[in-house]
Amino acid sequence: MADEQVPPSVVKGEAANAPPPSTKDYSPAARRKRRRNLILLISAVVLLVAGLFLWRYLSSYESTDDAQVDVHLYPVSARISGYVIGVNVDDNQWVHKGDVLVEIDPTDYQVALAQARANLASAIATARSLNITVPITSVSTTSQLEFTASGISDAQAAVTGAENQLRVAQAQLDSAAANDVKAQDDLHRYKQLVERREVSQQIYDQALATAKSSSATVAAAKASEAAAEQSVEQAHSRLAQATANHQSAQTGPQQVSSTRARVQAAIADVQQRRALVRQAELNVGYTRILAPVDGLVNKTVVVGLNVQQGQQLLTVVPLDEVWVTANFKETQLKHMQSGQKADIDVDSSGSSMHGHVDSFAGATGPLFSLLPPENATGNFVKIVQRIPVKIVLEPGENHDHRLRPGMNVVPKVYLR
Repeated sequence: MADEQVPPSVVKGEAANAPPPSTKDYSPAARRKRRRNLILLISAVVLLVAGLFLWRYLSSYESTDDAQVDVHLYPVSARISGYVIGVNVDDNQWVHKGDVLVEIDPTDYQVALAQARANLASAIATARSLNITVPITSVSTTSQLEFTASGISDAQAAVTGAENQLRVAQAQLDSAAANDVKAQDDLHRYKQLVERREVSQQIYDQALATAKSSSATVAAAKASEAAAEQSVEQAHSRLAQATANHQSAQTGPQQVSSTRARVQAAIADVQQRRALVRQAELNVGYTRILAPVDGLVNKTVVVGLNVQQGQQLLTVVPLDEVWVTANFKETQLKHMQSGQKADIDVDSSGSSMHGHVDSFAGATGPLFSLLPPENATGNFVKIVQRIPVKIVLEPGENHDHRLRPGMNVVPKVYLR
């Protein structure tokens, strides 16, 4: 019954058999519950730590599958025109820098070189002869000037002397003429006196001889005067000739300058001929087309082909100089910097190579296209753009040349 009272002894027995309140429950159910709670706690901690590490790992790098291998191709072209007489390589053959790839017939260029050398020798000889002529002409001109100057002085002295002789002859003629007049007058008077026998015949004969002598003296004086006048004219002619010779000699410096100018022209011609010889030597050298770098060859030339100047004959692919162009999204570049390490997964071989970020392109990829986008049309839709990033390989990574330009790769750039 509900109201039935429990004896005190019974209550004390039950209290004695009950576990104390502070003791743990070690029943199987309690132990299983505690074990389950511990496992859940440990699992939560493990998942939290794993998630933290996973988040840190995923945020420590950026990756993209929009990447490919690039390289600078070296086109090899002919620098002269001619007939191909030898092709020393095959397609996909490895060549070294300086190897002879193609040979062009050098005969025409060797003939041109011989002609250029002969022209140079002729020009050198001409320049040397003119160079020797310059000092000779200069000395001759100086001597000629001095000689003609002294000739003018001598001619002027001769003119003065001839004029003095002319004056002397004129004075002698005047004296002879005066004496002749007196002698003729005396003869005329003695003739009258001798006819009247007032003087002797001997005196008349003396007067006649004196008259004849004075007449002859006058004639001689006239002849001397004429000779003196002729001498004066000759002296003036010699003076004019000496003056003309001196004026002609005065053109000597201009002749020397002209000769020097011809020497300079000859020297310039020698330099021009020497340049032509050098060009001919280069043309002979251009008949042997050499490899610009180490790499694989892709050829389009065969023996017997007539090539033109500038025509491309081969292409050399330098596999030691390849790099990776990775087109990362602009949102991936926030923490990316030059020098950061990178791993490159190669699709063709499944291998991984090591490299580092070298540089970033100056613009997004579409801006380098033939028709770049124009966003000023009013129909703008924001699209995440991609920036080309250049990743270079570490030395020796492509030693087996398995990495070829154009291959697809997946680079992974580590930001930390």
